[in-house]
Amino acid sequence: MELSDNIRIEAPMQTVYDALNDPVVLMACIPGCEELVKSSDTELEAKVVLKIGPMKARFSGNVTLDVTGAPQQFSISGTGNGGIAGFAKGGAEVVLKEDGPATFLSYVATGEIGGKMAQLGSRLVQSTASKLSGQFFARFRETVEAGAAPINESGLLE
Repeated sequence: MELSDNIRIEAPMQTVYDALNDPVVLMACIPGCEELVKSSDTELEAKVVLKIGPMKARFSGNVTLDVTGAPQQFSISGTGNGGIAGFAKGGAEVVLKEDGPATFLSYVATGEIGGKMAQLGSRLVQSTASKLSGQFFARFRETVEAGAAPINESGLLE
């Protein structure tokens, strides 16, 4: 499965990049996210509840960031385990480009699932993934453009 999109965010590139690395912002934007803990500068642990068709599952997973080209470019990879519902793994390549006072964010994400979820059919899974991605980026754009408060090193709002 592959998803891609381009989003214009009315904020400077560094602000967008910082928000993409802020667990408080991400937790507020990820649909179904119950917990998101930054265990290092490049690793996060997440708990997310997803509903795909008739199936609802709680996933626990790990996400790793490769920030070699940051802030203009970085990649995300992760795995999640949903118990008997199955597993999910995937990644995304994210590119940020300044456009005056705004930033264009483009991404290409890939993923695969296994277990009972895979039996639901690729069209339903693709449709749900596309919907969840759209919800995430709509919330993310609103949050960043609203000027969410920065987070200090101890993880608290400043």
